[in-house]
Amino acid sequence: MKAFPLQSLLDLSNVRMDDAAGKLGQLLASEQEVEKTFALLEQYREEYEARFRQAAQNGLTREEWGNYQSFLVRLDEAIAQQRALVEASKQRTVDGQKEWLDKRNRVKAFDTLSQRHKAGEVRSEAKTEQRDQDEHAAKNFRKGGH
Repeated sequence: MKAFPLQSLLDLSNVRMDDAAGKLGQLLASEQEVEKTFALLEQYREEYEARFRQAAQNGLTREEWGNYQSFLVRLDEAIAQQRALVEASKQRTVDGQKEWLDKRNRVKAFDTLSQRHKAGEVRSEAKTEQRDQDEHAAKNFRKGGH
C-alpha cells in the first residue's frame, strides 16, 4: 500500500491542533484567575463601603472621611483596571477558541483525505488481487484443455 502523500502535513496539523488546545487551556485558566480577582475586588469594595457607612453613622472626622473616600476611589480604579483585564482575557480566549477550531478543521480535512487515500489503496489492491486470481484461473482453464 502506498503511503499517504500528505501524511507529514496531517502529522504537523495534529501537533498544531494539540498546541492550540494547550494554549486554549492556559487562556481559560488565566481568564478564571482574572475573573476571580475581579470578584474579590468587588466583594472587598462592598465590605469596605459598608464599614465606611457604619463609621459615618458613628461620626467621622474630616480626615477619616477623606481617607475612606480616597481609598474607595483607589478601589474603584483597581476594579476598573481588573474589569479591563477580564475583557481582554475573554477576547484572548475567544481568539484561542477560533484558532483551535481552525486547527481542528484542518486536521479533519487532512484526515478525510487520508481515509479516502486508504480506501482507494484497498480498492486498488482488491482489483489487483482479483485480476491475479482471474489470470491464474484462466491459465488453469487453458492448461486443462477446455
